[in-house]
Amino acid sequence: MNDKNAALFAGQGAQAVGMARDLAEARPACRALFDRADAILGWSLSEAVFEGPVERLTRTDVCQPAIFVASAAAWTAFRELAPAVPFAAMAGLSLGEWTALWAAGAVSFDDAVRILAARGRLMQEACDAAPSGMVSILKLDSAACEAIAAETGCAVTNYNAAAQTVLGGTHEQVAAAAAAASAKGGRAVVLKTAGAYHSPFMAPAAEGLAPVLAAAQIKAPAVPVLSNYTGRPHGGPDEIRAAMLAQIAHPVRWTDDTAAMTALGVGTFVEFGPGAVLTGMLRRALPEARLFNANAVASVEAAAAALAG
Repeated sequence: MNDKNAALFAGQGAQAVGMARDLAEARPACRALFDRADAILGWSLSEAVFEGPVERLTRTDVCQPAIFVASAAAWTAFRELAPAVPFAAMAGLSLGEWTALWAAGAVSFDDAVRILAARGRLMQEACDAAPSGMVSILKLDSAACEAIAAETGCAVTNYNAAAQTVLGGTHEQVAAAAAAASAKGGRAVVLKTAGAYHSPFMAPAAEGLAPVLAAAQIKAPAVPVLSNYTGRPHGGPDEIRAAMLAQIAHPVRWTDDTAAMTALGVGTFVEFGPGAVLTGMLRRALPEARLFNANAVASVEAAAAALAG
C-alpha cells in the first residue's frame, strides 16, 4: 500500500523573482537562511532573489544557490509546522538533489551553498566554452528518443517521464533532433537554457567540482535520497560524491527515481521550492498520487495541515 510520503525539491528553471519572500518575511528561521547564504557567498543572494532583475536571477551561477535557499526555506517552514510528519524518501531534480541531501542530513547548509555556487559557476563556464542547447521531446517513448539522439549526435540528458525525454547537443544537433521528433509524430520544444546540462558538454564542470566535493563534509543521509545518476538510493559519502559528480555530465533518470519511490511505498509527494515541475510530471505518471506544492506561506501551511492532520 502506497501510504508513505516523499519530499521533492525543485531544479533549475523553476526560479522566479520574489520566490520565498513571504516565507522570509513571516518566519525568522527562513530569513536566517538567506542571511547566512549572503554571508557565505559574500554578495547579496537575497537581493537577487527578492528584487531581481530576472536576467540576473536566471544566470546559472546565481540561480542554483538561489533555488536551493528558497527550497530550504520552504522545507524549514514546513518542518516548523509539522515536525513529526515522516518521509520515506527524498529526491530532487538536478541541483534539487543537493537540497534533498541537505534535508536528509547528508550535507550542511553552508557546504550546500558553497557547492551549488561553484557548480553553477562551473556549469556556466562550460556553457560559455562550447555553445550547446537542449530540446524536450514529448509524445515519443524513450527508445524513440534514444534513436533520434543516435541519428543526430545528441545525448539524452533527462528521462523525465514515459513520453518526455530531453536531448542535448550543439545547436545544429538540437535543431536536427527537433525536426526528427516532429517527423516521427512527436512534439519538440527547444528549451531556453544556457547549454546542454547533463551531457558530455558539462564534463569540465564535473572535473572542476571534484575538489569542492572532496573538501565538503558529507555523510550518509538519514532518509533514502534517490540519485539522478543511478535511479537508486544514495550510499555512503564516497558514493555520494561520485554520483553527484557523474550527475553533472550524465542523464537525469527521473523515471527511475519515480519508480524507486513508489517501490518504497510512497503515494504522497510534496514538492518544496518554486514552481511545480516535479508534481506536474508525477501527475501524468502517477494519476492516483497525492500531490502538494510547498513554496509560499499559504501552500506550506496547507501541505503541513494535510499531512499532519
